[in-house]
Amino acid sequence: MIKPEKVICNCRRIRNSEETMNSTAKTHIVMLPFLAQGHIIPFLALAKQIEQRTHFTITIVSTPLNIHHLKSTTPPSTTTINFTDLPFCSSDHGLPPNSENTDSLSQSQIINLVDASQTLQPSFHNLISNMIQQHGCPPLCIISDVFMGWAINVAKSFETPHFTFITGGAFGTAAYFSIWLNFPHRKTTSDEFSVPGFPETCRFHRSQLHPLLRAADGTDIWSRLIQRQILLSLCSNGMLCNTVEEIEPMGLDILRKITGLPVWTVGPLLPPSLLNRSASSSFLSSPLNVSFSRSGKEPGIATENCINWLNYHPPESVLYISFGSQNTISSTQMMELAMGLEASGKPFIWVVRPPIGFDIKGEFRAEWLPEGYEERVSKRKQGMVLHRWAPQLEILSNGSTGAFLSHCGWNSMLESLNQGLPIIGWPIAAEQAYNSKMMEEEMGVCVELTRGLESWVRREEVERVVRMVMNKEGKGLEMKRKAMEIAEKIRDSVREDGDWKGSSLKSLDDFLDTVVLSRER
Repeated sequence: MIKPEKVICNCRRIRNSEETMNSTAKTHIVMLPFLAQGHIIPFLALAKQIEQRTHFTITIVSTPLNIHHLKSTTPPSTTTINFTDLPFCSSDHGLPPNSENTDSLSQSQIINLVDASQTLQPSFHNLISNMIQQHGCPPLCIISDVFMGWAINVAKSFETPHFTFITGGAFGTAAYFSIWLNFPHRKTTSDEFSVPGFPETCRFHRSQLHPLLRAADGTDIWSRLIQRQILLSLCSNGMLCNTVEEIEPMGLDILRKITGLPVWTVGPLLPPSLLNRSASSSFLSSPLNVSFSRSGKEPGIATENCINWLNYHPPESVLYISFGSQNTISSTQMMELAMGLEASGKPFIWVVRPPIGFDIKGEFRAEWLPEGYEERVSKRKQGMVLHRWAPQLEILSNGSTGAFLSHCGWNSMLESLNQGLPIIGWPIAAEQAYNSKMMEEEMGVCVELTRGLESWVRREEVERVVRMVMNKEGKGLEMKRKAMEIAEKIRDSVREDGDWKGSSLKSLDDFLDTVVLSRER
C-alpha cells in the first residue's frame, strides 16, 4: 500500500485512481470552525464538498454540544465525515451552563466565548498528536476559522499546512480586517473615511461600524482578541472564501492585496437541493416534499403550512423579513417596522423575536406589536408573523417570495442571491454593513432601509422602500434583473458538464491539488 506521504500530487488522479483509494483513507483534513451556527454550517458544507470530490478522511472538531448537534443533523448513513469533540465547560468561563456557541448570548457574553475558545488550544494540540500516532503522519492540512487563528500555532508545531476558511464574503471580510487592524475612523473627525487597501472612492461611514468597533482603540479587550486572531490567520498558507469569483471581483482583489495570501473561492456553500433549483423558475411553487433545512432547528410553524400560505399569493409578491438567528431590533424599531409593513399593503412573512433588552429565546409579547396586529394581518392574509424560527430556505426558494428584508449576514445573502431576490438591508453587527454597502453600490441588488440598533426608522420610510423594491417597474425591476444575473453567475460557478467546470469547482480542485502537492514536498 502506498504511504500517505507518497500520495500522487495531482488530486484529480487521486480521485480517479483505485490504487490510491486505501492510502487516502489516512490522508486527513482536520477542520475547526468557530463556535457559532453561522460558521459551523458553512464548515460542514465545505467538508461535504471535499468529501464528494476526494477519498480524503475529514474530521470536524468542536465542543461537545456542537458536535452532538452536528451528529444529530448528519446521520452516519449520509456521510463519512468524522466528528470529534474537545472538552469544554462554559461555566468555567463566566458563561451560562451549556453555552457552547453564540446562540442567545449577549454581546458581553460573546466576548467571553471568543476568549474561552482560545483555551481549546492544548486539547486540540493533543488531538493532532494522537492522530499522528495513530496514522503515522500529520494531517494533510488543518483548516480553521478566522476566530480560531491560534490553530495555526498547532499546525506549525507539527509542520502541517494551515488554511483559514472565511465563512463571509470577500468585500465584507476585507473591510472587517482592515478597519480592525488600522482603525481609520479614529484618524479623522469626519463621519466618512477611507479604508486602507480600498480605493479612495470607496468611502465608509462611521454609522456602518458596530458601536464596539467605533469605540475600539487597540487597547480594549475586543481589539486585543480580534486583532490577534486576524494577525494569526494572516500567517496561514492561504485562505478559502465562501464566495464566487464572478460576483465579488473587487472584494477578492482587495482581500488578496490586504492579506498577501492566495484566496480560493469555494462558495456558495448551500444545500445541493437549493442550488439545483433554477432562479429562472421562480414562478414555480416549492414542492412540499423538498426540504432545504440545514439549521436543525424546529421552525415556529409547520413547513407545509408556510408553503401553503405562500402558494396562496401571486408570484414574487411576498416580502420575507428576518434578522438572522442572533439578532433582534429595539421595541420602537419593531413597532415602526410593523406599521410600515402593514401600510405597504404587500404580503409578508416576518420572523419576530423579543426586542433588545429581553431574553431573545423568551416568549414574544403581543404588546411589542400594534394592538391586534397579528390577528389583523393574518385574517386578511397580508401577513404571517412567525416566532423565533422559520423554514428560511423553503421560503426564499418559493416562487411567491419577491424580496428579502435582512440583516445582511453572508449566509442569508447567498441564500437570497442564489434565488435572484432583491434585498432590503438592515445590517446590525459584524461585517453586515459592509455586505450591505457592497450589494447596494457594487451589485445593485440592495437598498439599505437603515442600519444598527440606534437608528430611528419611520413607518413611512418602511412603506416607501418596501413598495419601491417590490414594484415590478423602475428601481424594483432593475434590482430584480441584476439579482437574476447574480443568481446565474452563482449557479454557473458550481456547474459541471463533462470537462467543463464552474469557477468555484475549479477553485476547490486547485486548492485540493495545492494541499496534496504540499504534502509531496
